[in-house]
Amino acid sequence: MKFPQHHGHRRRTQQGKTRLGALLAGVAVVALALSGCTAAGGEGAKTDIVVAIVANPQMKDAVSLQDDFKAKHPDVNVKFVTLPENEARAKITASVATGGGEFDVVMISNYETRMWAENGWIEDLQPMADATPGYDTADFIPTIKDALSYQGDMYSVPFYGESSFLVYREDLFRQAGLTMPAHPTWAEVSALAKKLNDPSKDFAGICLRGLAGWGEVMAPLDTVINTYGGRWFDMDWKARLDSPQVKAAVTDYVDLLKTAGQPGAATSGYGDCITRYSQGKAAMWYDATAMVSSIEDPSSSLVAGKSGYAPAPVKDTKSAGWLYSWSLAVPTTTKHKAAAWDFISWMTNKDYIKLVGNKIGWERVPPGSRQSTYQIPEYAKVAQAYAKPTLDAMYSATQETSMVNPVPYPGLQFVGIPEFQDLGTRVSQQVSAAIAGQKSVEDALKQAQLYAEPIAESYQQGGK
Repeated sequence: MKFPQHHGHRRRTQQGKTRLGALLAGVAVVALALSGCTAAGGEGAKTDIVVAIVANPQMKDAVSLQDDFKAKHPDVNVKFVTLPENEARAKITASVATGGGEFDVVMISNYETRMWAENGWIEDLQPMADATPGYDTADFIPTIKDALSYQGDMYSVPFYGESSFLVYREDLFRQAGLTMPAHPTWAEVSALAKKLNDPSKDFAGICLRGLAGWGEVMAPLDTVINTYGGRWFDMDWKARLDSPQVKAAVTDYVDLLKTAGQPGAATSGYGDCITRYSQGKAAMWYDATAMVSSIEDPSSSLVAGKSGYAPAPVKDTKSAGWLYSWSLAVPTTTKHKAAAWDFISWMTNKDYIKLVGNKIGWERVPPGSRQSTYQIPEYAKVAQAYAKPTLDAMYSATQETSMVNPVPYPGLQFVGIPEFQDLGTRVSQQVSAAIAGQKSVEDALKQAQLYAEPIAESYQQGGK
């Protein structure tokens, strides 16, 4: 059965847009309370642009390579606002939704792109991309390009793309006489993690996100919910977070962290797991395929070259990965559209990939955005262990193969409706509390269901 990938966008009425505005006004209150996040571009001999990005390793690499951009665009001065993922989402959303105008370039994802394009908040980048010699939007991985397009045009362009898979220490598996299945189930992963877990040495059998945030713990956990047959809403827009399938998925995830996960898991996010795995303190880690840029970098990782890669663990589906892209967009409020595109096209073109490889290391190349990346001989050599698993994961990340039951919304590790930023965050806080042992999974999901029901009712009443 083919699921309605863009159902929420095609059927959203003016009532839905009003709901979106109200939601994002609420996000603005949270975001504007964040400290140390302000920046402003001044006018002078140069054009100042302010770029808001997430503080992930690949983005920090881009900041370190600014001399190359300055040499090619001496008339543009770039000021960065770099924030942790949860803070970046809130700050960027608040600014763009309220027309704040603080930023000329923003880092968003495939969750926001279509909704923001439909609401006229971000520029259509296709005309500028088509007018840029050699930029070649046809080179983007098709699933990623489609996810960042609205009505056939790209409204954001990918810095990197990702699905999810399981990385594991091949050397430790051999020493312990263990074998990773070609297509592991969550039951098999749990058994392996418990065998390799050694708290006395601060060594975890597996690292999994537990930090609250719809883009933190809910990203991997939603793929578990999907493969267990759970869903946030059914086809009649009834909330299903208290279903037996969701309860089983969340229970197994929480129990795995408690019995074989990293200490302090309730406050561990993507960055923490990068550090733990890279420093040799975990046997496995299920997360974004983009992890390879860090864990395979011999200059910063103690386990470079020691890992194997397996598909996302499953239960009742063929696959279970997600599809995601950190991408760059231009708010319609910018007064420096041309300069903003100059920066975006620099950071997302084919030459940038080679710049990272030659200046920082081929292991650090932003993966999953361009097909041509995987044809570069130097990258193909260092990516031999993970290039095919990465691409396989990205091409297989569909609702048809990764969900047991149909849903009325787009998305795998998120629910593609405007309310999800707030709903996902509140539900994630309940899950993190369960991971921390502050409440039971049953109580956490009971509260999560109460959060979801009013949203479900609004869609049932015609707000689709």
